[in-house]
Amino acid sequence: MTGEADLARVAALLADRTRAAMLLALLGGRPMSASALADAAGASASLASAHLRKLVDGGLLVVEPAGRQRMYRLANAVADAIEALLLLAPPDRVTSLRAAVRGQNLRRARMCYDHLAGTVGVTLTEALAGKGVLVERDHGYAVTAAAPAVLARIGVRIEQLDRLRRPLARRCMDWSERRHHLAGSLGAAVTSRLIELDWLRLPEASRIVRVTAEGQRGLGEWLQVDLGGTS
Repeated sequence: MTGEADLARVAALLADRTRAAMLLALLGGRPMSASALADAAGASASLASAHLRKLVDGGLLVVEPAGRQRMYRLANAVADAIEALLLLAPPDRVTSLRAAVRGQNLRRARMCYDHLAGTVGVTLTEALAGKGVLVERDHGYAVTAAAPAVLARIGVRIEQLDRLRRPLARRCMDWSERRHHLAGSLGAAVTSRLIELDWLRLPEASRIVRVTAEGQRGLGEWLQVDLGGTS
């Protein structure tokens, strides 16, 4: 015993492409079944089950019953750790047109667990700053007095978020853009509301996000951003 955290144990769990694929699939923020994670990782049911057991035992995943199924999600703080590691990871080798298109779509707009990332996420964050909703402060974001009126236009009530225990507005370094996007309870609330408005859509079992035609119009009217080349 050295008294240090056992970093090697966590690294060993990540050092397998099947387990890494499962963790990346769960970075979309939605709990998934073992069969869905097996599909995402291209693994057999038995192999997926063995890997999921290791991830749960290692504290990276939480499993919860949902009717007859068992649903898996990332444990607390794991999403932030994975997103940080993606900043260090080299690009994966592209071997097909399908993989190339998927990579482009991920970089364009994706879920970073519960908030929007990619080109669209960064663009919206910078637009909120341009509207005076956010200001950079102490390596993070502060929310200004102008925020409630701007956010209320899409139905986000900031006074409700202030009561939550998690940080209100947090900067999250975007691994593909190398600029910050908005995280924290405000980032999650804005993303959730844009999905409710059908301005954003999430395909089943994917963390890729699509901006709808209605979303392009709505975001343009709300924040005066042009997402025509980013959706």
